[in-house]
Amino acid sequence: METPIYTQIENLKVTVFQAYLFWENIEKNLQNLTLRLSMGVREKTDLIVLPEMFNSGFSMHAEALAEEMGGFTMQWMQKTAYQYNCVVTGSLIVKEDGKFYNRMIWMEPDGEFKKYDKHHLFGMGEEDKNFTAGNEKLIVTLKGWKIRLAVCYDLRFPVWLRNKNEEYDVLLLIASWPDKRSSHWKALIPARAIENQSYVIGVNRVGHDGDQIYHSGHSMCIDPYGGTVYYKPEDEDLYTFSINYEELVKIRRQFPFLKDADQFEID
Repeated sequence: METPIYTQIENLKVTVFQAYLFWENIEKNLQNLTLRLSMGVREKTDLIVLPEMFNSGFSMHAEALAEEMGGFTMQWMQKTAYQYNCVVTGSLIVKEDGKFYNRMIWMEPDGEFKKYDKHHLFGMGEEDKNFTAGNEKLIVTLKGWKIRLAVCYDLRFPVWLRNKNEEYDVLLLIASWPDKRSSHWKALIPARAIENQSYVIGVNRVGHDGDQIYHSGHSMCIDPYGGTVYYKPEDEDLYTFSINYEELVKIRRQFPFLKDADQFEID
């Protein structure tokens, strides 16, 4: 008898850091992250997830804060991934070919990396005037899990994130999502999990930024049925949890909704 696929894929251990960020201070943020990880990562993990623009806060001062690929923050990510023998991911401002990107880096322990440039730029905050949008989706693989990367405002656009044709098991979203729209965040993440029959992990920051915008966290992991694996409102939090592949397969077998989804193309 053929072995069920879920027995071939291990559970995934994920460490999320709902961090307070120091406004536009790259050195101080990386120092704080280094300290907090050294104090808080007490067990082997497969993945460390940091918020959007984790080294600066969500700033539109791209010219002043941008780094080249392979710069100081990328070197920090490489060193940290090697130290903890896991993937480290988060976004930073990158300058490339004269353009600025809100770029999510997927840094592996051996120094190899992949990148996803935020596709939906937040026009209300003039992100579209300061950054260039990416047009390529990215699904990475970790321990057999297919993980779709996304950044903040992407959450509002279900067509971009639809789990059809390009199958994924986890939607991983990093953000600087303000408290005044936290009700939207808390509604949309479970919706994306249920409609895509995937785990959704959303990692937000906490605290005020330099524009006095308050972020209240509400980082969470929702399972494919809409159940809560992890949830943390307010306060900085560094937490490790596991997600279960057998549970994912079970839900998709019991409720095979994805096969009935519409076919479409994105221009």
